[in-house]
Amino acid sequence: MMIMGTSKAFGFQDQESFSQYKGEVTDASSNKPLVFATLSVEGTNISTITNTEGSFQLKIPNSIIEDGTVIVSFLGYKSKSIPIAQLKSNRNKISLVVSVTELTEVNINAPKDARALVRETLARKGDNYFDDPTLMTAFYRETIKKRKRNVSLSEAVVNIYKSPYTSIRRDAVELYKARKSTDYSKLDTVALKLQGGPFNTLYVDIMKYPEYIFSEGSIQNYRFTFSRSTRINDKLIYVIRFDQLETISEPLYAGELFIDVDQKTLTSAIYTLNITDKVKAAKLFVRRKPAKVDVWPTEVAYRVDYREKGGRWYYGYSNVLLEFKVDWDDKLFNSVYSMTAEMAVTDWEKNLSGELPKNRDRIKKSIILSDEAIGFSDPDFWGEYNIIEPEKSIESAIRKIQRQLRRARTKEGNSAP
Repeated sequence: MMIMGTSKAFGFQDQESFSQYKGEVTDASSNKPLVFATLSVEGTNISTITNTEGSFQLKIPNSIIEDGTVIVSFLGYKSKSIPIAQLKSNRNKISLVVSVTELTEVNINAPKDARALVRETLARKGDNYFDDPTLMTAFYRETIKKRKRNVSLSEAVVNIYKSPYTSIRRDAVELYKARKSTDYSKLDTVALKLQGGPFNTLYVDIMKYPEYIFSEGSIQNYRFTFSRSTRINDKLIYVIRFDQLETISEPLYAGELFIDVDQKTLTSAIYTLNITDKVKAAKLFVRRKPAKVDVWPTEVAYRVDYREKGGRWYYGYSNVLLEFKVDWDDKLFNSVYSMTAEMAVTDWEKNLSGELPKNRDRIKKSIILSDEAIGFSDPDFWGEYNIIEPEKSIESAIRKIQRQLRRARTKEGNSAP
């Protein structure tokens, strides 16, 4: 059964009132795809990102196309402004040039204490991030692969009722529209399910939920060092490396924080979980399993990106990668599965009334998205809502689901009296 709530998601008046643009964002010199580059419509809150192949899909209201501009940005590159009227419906190739940081500039602005900079950044979230309740529309995708083959695909448009960054109130999430299909025959009788759905990605918002990685008690268990400097949107960004201390045995994290030194703002974070002690690491993720099987995490990785509007920053995108090895006692070979969840904010508006969805419409933090394959047979399922362009493997999985649905309908038609 698919959970549906009262729609507060943003959309255009009808499906004829928007235009769709597709293409890819690449490095100007190497021609390599730029993964998770941001495309935003200037003067609006409409945005999307490129996928892991550098491809994008962006839907824009026709009313703003004539005079509108798309801003394309990526960490370490010069941003590019493109008039929407110059875009094609398909095969837009946008190349970005690396932004060079002057050594003199780095030396002048270089802070001295990496740990102190991280603490100050976390402490200043009330100055630098949204301080009003915000209603966001986001696209969520969840995939399970056996080795490199998709065996489960879930997608959803959700409404996020984001509380101010200084508030202790947790964000509420409402499921607007979703579809899912799982090939359980390929799961070795182990029904892998990702509990939490969109909350898995929402809680990667470090500035809103620092307790999951840098609580007041655990931040002292890390070593912070300056790694390098880069740029985003012509702003100087310092990259701070963090690793757990050798004396700490509990699984903690290691990665990089991208901090705007002038504003003391976290713009991105990329990090992984320490899975050296696989027993302790497994306990963090595996809720239930058969007695004759061991399940070990082999990789756990996270990413969060923030966007800026009017001098304030907000959560824009995050993803989670969980890779597991499933080892049966009575089988010669083990299986490797990967679960990926990602969510991108595609539009937002201030929610000054503080309105929240009714409890019956909120999705629970323990949610497991239910199977609803029928949406994959509708090419216009998402209508006017912006989504993350599917990678080629996902497009292939969708085509397979469509074929299965067509065969099922044909079979039903032939068996009808």
